[in-house]
Amino acid sequence: TDAPFAVWLIDDLRPAAVVELGTHMGFSCFAFAEAAARLGHPMLISALDSWQGDDHAGFYGEEVLESVRAIAERDYPESVRLVRGWFSDSRPLFADASTDLLHIDGRHGYEDAREDYEEWRSVVRDGGVILFHDIEERDRGFGVWRLWEQLEREHSTFMFHHGHGLGVLAVGEARVDALRRLFSADEVTADRIRADFERLGAEVENRSPLGELTEQLGQSRLHAKQLEGALARQEHLSEGLSALVRERDQHIQELQSRTSSRVTAPLRAVGRALPRRD
Repeated sequence: TDAPFAVWLIDDLRPAAVVELGTHMGFSCFAFAEAAARLGHPMLISALDSWQGDDHAGFYGEEVLESVRAIAERDYPESVRLVRGWFSDSRPLFADASTDLLHIDGRHGYEDAREDYEEWRSVVRDGGVILFHDIEERDRGFGVWRLWEQLEREHSTFMFHHGHGLGVLAVGEARVDALRRLFSADEVTADRIRADFERLGAEVENRSPLGELTEQLGQSRLHAKQLEGALARQEHLSEGLSALVRERDQHIQELQSRTSSRVTAPLRAVGRALPRRD
């Protein structure tokens, strides 16, 4: 449901570099990349994730990363760079003031979100934007909303309530007019903006339920991996059974040979005792 705003933001901000903390199946990353591609705007997205999951997103295997990598390599080879690892370990790879847009969507506990913000906010240059996902989620230990309430008292911000909630924070002074108007909108105008993007997001979701399909794809890939494992175990068992059958057949042949020899021994003895005919 955030895809229309992602397109609008790429069009107005025109970022040269985007950093995403928490990519998972890649929906927002690829929404940014597709917007840039359609606008003909050159942009590099660094998508960071452990691709192991957590207690909020759920845990999963290599099939999710394989799916994301396949899409990135096929459709966005020049604009999407996958960076696997823990966010804090990857931080030295990015210089301060090197990024225009930072999307924070990692683990959603309060301490986790605050750590991500404090470690990474300096990568965004003045005039850039930081996005916070899931600011309306308050169950299951989610705490991004607490961080957001603290930050919006100190910065120029805008928030969307639909979906799971999205917070938009200005780093310094917004450098484009559209963003300045967004951050300075009065409540009536802000509500109209929220309503428009909520409607557009619902239309996108209804026409192409990509999130649901992606989840189904992930589950299908996981099931396929499980079936492959079961098949491999079955093949291993089959090979073991085949070896046992071969061993049994060889043993039977040896028994038959020994039995035949014992049965025909008297006949051979009688044959040797009989006089030969010239």
